[in-house]
Amino acid sequence: MKTKKYSSLLVTLAAVVIVVGGLIYLSNRQSGAPGQYDQLAQCLTEKGVKFYGASWCPHCAEQKRMFGNSMKYVDYVECALPGNQRGQTKPCDDAGIESYPTWIFPDGTRITGEQLPVVLGEKAGCSQ
Repeated sequence: MKTKKYSSLLVTLAAVVIVVGGLIYLSNRQSGAPGQYDQLAQCLTEKGVKFYGASWCPHCAEQKRMFGNSMKYVDYVECALPGNQRGQTKPCDDAGIESYPTWIFPDGTRITGEQLPVVLGEKAGCSQ
């Protein structure tokens, strides 16, 4: 009787390990895949465009989601102070950031709020 319970426990444990391992594998595989906007994101960064946002900001999260795996090429500046939604980091204070997300272009112009990647590319002179 104990052998049956022990066998069932081992089978269950093995199944859990396989499922968790598979999920980790898929997550890592997807994060390494090329993004839809890789060239655009690289161009924005090369042109000096910066994205200022906060980790707690839902609009920033949506903006990052739009870029997907290409976000790794965007020049992103985190403005949130750990555990504090009222203050912001010095680079964001120095840049005069008042709302999130904010995109600043080399000529000093700004666009605030969620933006389609293609709109940012047009503004920066990046073709897709």
